[in-house]
Amino acid sequence: MEITRFTFNPFQELTYVLWDKKSLQCAIIDPGCLTGDEQETLDRFISDNRLSVKHLLLTHLHIDHYYGVPFVAHTYKVEVEANAAEKPLLDMMKQQAIAFDTPAPADIVPITKYLADGDTLYIGDEPLQVIDAAGHSPGGIAFYAPESGFVCCGDALFCGSIGRTDFIGGDYEQLINSLHKGICSLPPDTVVYPGHGPETTIGDELQHNIFLR
Repeated sequence: MEITRFTFNPFQELTYVLWDKKSLQCAIIDPGCLTGDEQETLDRFISDNRLSVKHLLLTHLHIDHYYGVPFVAHTYKVEVEANAAEKPLLDMMKQQAIAFDTPAPADIVPITKYLADGDTLYIGDEPLQVIDAAGHSPGGIAFYAPESGFVCCGDALFCGSIGRTDFIGGDYEQLINSLHKGICSLPPDTVVYPGHGPETTIGDELQHNIFLR
Protein backbone atom coordinates (compact mmCIF):
# COMPACT_ATOMS: atom_id res chain seq x y z
CA MET A 1 0.00 0.00 0.00
CA GLU A 2 1.20 3.49 -0.81
CA ILE A 3 1.02 6.30 1.74
CA THR A 4 1.18 10.01 0.93
CA ARG A 5 1.00 12.75 3.51
CA PHE A 6 0.10 16.42 3.43
CA THR A 7 0.70 19.13 6.03
CA PHE A 8 -2.37 21.31 6.46
CA ASN A 9 -3.80 24.18 8.54
CA PRO A 10 -2.09 26.39 11.16
CA PHE A 11 -1.62 23.39 13.47
CA GLN A 12 0.63 21.70 10.87
CA GLU A 13 -1.62 18.65 11.00
CA LEU A 14 -0.71 15.65 8.87
CA THR A 15 -3.35 14.27 6.53
CA TYR A 16 -2.68 10.84 5.03
CA VAL A 17 -3.88 9.22 1.83
CA LEU A 18 -3.48 5.43 1.82
CA TRP A 19 -3.85 4.05 -1.67
CA ASP A 20 -3.59 0.87 -3.69
CA LYS A 21 -1.90 1.12 -7.10
CA LYS A 22 -3.79 -1.84 -8.51
CA SER A 23 -7.40 -1.08 -7.57
CA LEU A 24 -6.83 2.70 -7.23
CA GLN A 25 -8.91 2.64 -4.06
CA CYS A 26 -7.84 4.97 -1.27
CA ALA A 27 -8.60 6.05 2.27
CA ILE A 28 -8.17 9.60 3.52
CA ILE A 29 -7.19 9.77 7.19
CA ASP A 30 -7.77 12.94 9.23
CA PRO A 31 -8.31 15.48 6.44
CA GLY A 32 -7.15 18.76 7.93
CA CYS A 33 -7.40 20.85 4.76
CA LEU A 34 -8.80 24.20 5.90
CA THR A 35 -8.37 26.64 3.02
CA GLY A 36 -9.48 26.38 -0.58
CA ASP A 37 -5.85 25.99 -1.66
CA GLU A 38 -5.37 23.09 0.74
CA GLN A 39 -8.55 21.43 -0.45
CA GLU A 40 -7.41 21.86 -4.04
CA THR A 41 -4.04 20.29 -3.21
CA LEU A 42 -5.73 17.18 -1.85
CA ASP A 43 -8.24 16.99 -4.69
CA ARG A 44 -5.53 17.39 -7.32
CA PHE A 45 -3.62 14.46 -5.85
CA ILE A 46 -6.74 12.29 -5.89
CA SER A 47 -7.54 13.31 -9.48
CA ASP A 48 -3.99 13.08 -10.84
CA ASN A 49 -3.65 9.52 -9.54
CA ARG A 50 -7.18 8.57 -10.64
CA LEU A 51 -8.02 7.41 -7.14
CA SER A 52 -11.43 6.36 -5.86
CA VAL A 53 -12.03 7.44 -2.27
CA LYS A 54 -13.45 4.46 -0.40
CA HIS A 55 -12.97 5.55 3.22
CA LEU A 56 -12.88 8.79 5.21
CA LEU A 57 -11.25 7.75 8.48
CA LEU A 58 -10.74 9.80 11.63
CA THR A 59 -8.32 8.85 14.38
CA HIS A 60 -10.09 11.39 16.61
CA LEU A 61 -12.21 14.52 16.33
CA HIS A 62 -10.07 17.39 17.52
CA ILE A 63 -10.71 20.32 15.22
CA ASP A 64 -7.34 20.32 13.42
CA HIS A 65 -8.03 16.77 12.22
CA TYR A 66 -11.60 17.58 11.21
CA TYR A 67 -11.37 20.77 9.12
CA GLY A 68 -11.44 18.95 5.79
CA VAL A 69 -14.14 16.43 6.67
CA PRO A 70 -17.05 18.38 5.12
CA PHE A 71 -15.07 18.91 1.91
CA VAL A 72 -14.04 15.24 1.60
CA ALA A 73 -17.44 13.85 2.61
CA HIS A 74 -19.36 16.02 0.16
CA THR A 75 -16.85 15.91 -2.71
CA TYR A 76 -16.31 12.15 -2.76
CA LYS A 77 -19.68 11.07 -1.31
CA VAL A 78 -18.18 8.98 1.50
CA GLU A 79 -19.25 8.24 5.06
CA VAL A 80 -17.43 9.63 8.08
CA GLU A 81 -15.89 6.72 9.98
CA ALA A 82 -14.71 7.10 13.59
CA ASN A 83 -15.17 5.69 17.08
CA ALA A 84 -18.53 6.36 18.75
CA ALA A 85 -16.86 7.80 21.86
CA GLU A 86 -15.69 10.77 19.77
CA LYS A 87 -19.24 12.07 19.23
CA PRO A 88 -19.05 14.55 22.17
CA LEU A 89 -16.07 16.23 20.47
CA LEU A 90 -18.09 16.50 17.27
CA ASP A 91 -20.90 18.16 19.22
CA MET A 92 -18.34 20.60 20.66
CA MET A 93 -16.72 21.55 17.34
CA LYS A 94 -17.75 25.22 17.55
CA GLN A 95 -16.52 25.39 21.14
CA GLN A 96 -13.22 23.88 20.02
CA ALA A 97 -12.89 26.63 17.42
CA ILE A 98 -13.45 29.30 20.08
CA ALA A 99 -11.00 27.65 22.48
CA PHE A 100 -8.23 27.57 19.89
CA ASP A 101 -9.15 30.96 18.36
CA THR A 102 -9.44 29.35 14.96
CA PRO A 103 -12.17 29.22 12.29
CA ALA A 104 -14.96 26.74 12.77
CA PRO A 105 -15.46 24.07 10.07
CA ALA A 106 -17.71 25.15 7.21
CA ASP A 107 -20.16 22.40 8.08
CA ILE A 108 -20.58 19.72 10.72
CA VAL A 109 -20.87 16.29 9.12
CA PRO A 110 -21.84 13.52 11.55
CA ILE A 111 -20.16 10.19 12.06
CA THR A 112 -22.22 7.68 10.09
CA LYS A 113 -20.08 4.57 10.48
CA TYR A 114 -18.67 3.61 13.86
CA LEU A 115 -15.33 1.85 14.18
CA ALA A 116 -13.96 -0.07 17.15
CA ASP A 117 -10.84 -1.95 18.19
CA GLY A 118 -10.54 -5.17 16.18
CA ASP A 119 -12.44 -3.98 13.10
CA THR A 120 -10.82 -4.57 9.71
CA LEU A 121 -11.25 -2.41 6.61
CA TYR A 122 -9.84 -3.04 3.15
CA ILE A 123 -8.13 -0.84 0.59
CA GLY A 124 -8.02 -2.98 -2.49
CA ASP A 125 -7.10 -6.40 -1.16
CA GLU A 126 -4.99 -5.13 1.72
CA PRO A 127 -6.40 -5.09 5.25
CA LEU A 128 -6.34 -2.06 7.52
CA GLN A 129 -6.89 -2.93 11.17
CA VAL A 130 -8.47 -0.63 13.76
CA ILE A 131 -6.58 -0.39 17.06
CA ASP A 132 -7.75 1.28 20.27
CA ALA A 133 -5.70 4.41 21.02
CA ALA A 134 -7.91 6.22 23.52
CA GLY A 135 -6.53 8.68 26.05
CA HIS A 136 -5.60 11.76 24.03
CA SER A 137 -9.31 11.82 23.29
CA PRO A 138 -12.13 9.56 24.52
CA GLY A 139 -12.34 7.33 21.46
CA GLY A 140 -9.00 7.67 19.72
CA ILE A 141 -8.14 4.91 17.28
CA ALA A 142 -5.22 4.01 15.03
CA PHE A 143 -5.10 2.31 11.64
CA TYR A 144 -2.57 -0.49 11.14
CA ALA A 145 -1.55 -1.90 7.76
CA PRO A 146 0.15 -5.20 8.71
CA GLU A 147 1.21 -6.16 5.20
CA SER A 148 2.82 -2.76 4.54
CA GLY A 149 4.19 -2.42 8.07
CA PHE A 150 2.92 0.96 9.20
CA VAL A 151 0.39 2.49 11.57
CA CYS A 152 -1.37 5.88 11.40
CA CYS A 153 -1.93 6.81 15.02
CA GLY A 154 -3.23 10.38 15.04
CA ASP A 155 -2.06 12.20 18.18
CA ALA A 156 -1.69 9.16 20.43
CA LEU A 157 2.04 8.66 19.83
CA PHE A 158 4.72 11.00 18.50
CA CYS A 159 8.43 10.72 17.88
CA GLY A 160 9.79 10.96 21.41
CA SER A 161 6.48 11.92 22.98
CA ILE A 162 2.78 11.12 23.37
CA GLY A 163 -0.43 13.07 22.89
CA ARG A 164 -1.59 15.68 25.36
CA THR A 165 -4.18 14.52 27.86
CA ASP A 166 -5.23 17.88 29.31
CA PHE A 167 -7.97 18.44 26.75
CA ILE A 168 -11.61 17.58 27.53
CA GLY A 169 -11.95 13.80 27.55
CA GLY A 170 -8.21 13.20 27.85
CA ASP A 171 -6.87 10.64 30.31
CA TYR A 172 -3.15 10.07 30.80
CA GLU A 173 -3.43 6.62 32.40
CA GLN A 174 -5.85 5.50 29.71
CA LEU A 175 -3.48 6.67 26.96
CA ILE A 176 -0.47 4.87 28.44
CA ASN A 177 -2.48 1.68 28.87
CA SER A 178 -3.93 1.77 25.37
CA LEU A 179 -0.51 2.45 23.85
CA HIS A 180 1.09 -0.53 25.60
CA LYS A 181 -1.82 -2.84 24.77
CA GLY A 182 -2.23 -1.71 21.18
CA ILE A 183 0.13 0.42 19.09
CA CYS A 184 3.29 -0.42 21.04
CA SER A 185 2.62 -4.15 20.82
CA LEU A 186 3.09 -4.03 17.04
CA PRO A 187 6.34 -5.35 15.48
CA PRO A 188 9.36 -3.15 16.32
CA ASP A 189 10.01 -2.26 12.67
CA THR A 190 6.46 -0.90 12.21
CA VAL A 191 6.63 2.67 10.92
CA VAL A 192 4.59 5.10 12.98
CA TYR A 193 2.91 7.96 11.11
CA PRO A 194 1.64 10.48 13.70
CA GLY A 195 -0.77 13.38 13.39
CA HIS A 196 2.06 15.92 13.65
CA GLY A 197 5.81 15.79 13.18
CA PRO A 198 8.19 13.17 11.80
CA GLU A 199 7.56 9.47 11.48
CA THR A 200 9.28 7.00 13.78
CA THR A 201 9.19 3.26 14.51
CA ILE A 202 7.74 1.22 17.33
CA GLY A 203 11.19 -0.09 18.21
CA ASP A 204 12.71 3.39 18.46
CA GLU A 205 9.88 4.62 20.67
CA LEU A 206 10.05 1.64 23.02
CA GLN A 207 13.78 2.25 23.37
CA HIS A 208 13.90 6.04 23.61
CA ASN A 209 10.45 7.45 24.47
CA ILE A 210 10.52 8.23 28.20
CA PHE A 211 6.71 8.11 28.42
CA LEU A 212 6.70 4.42 27.50
CA ARG A 213 9.13 3.23 30.19
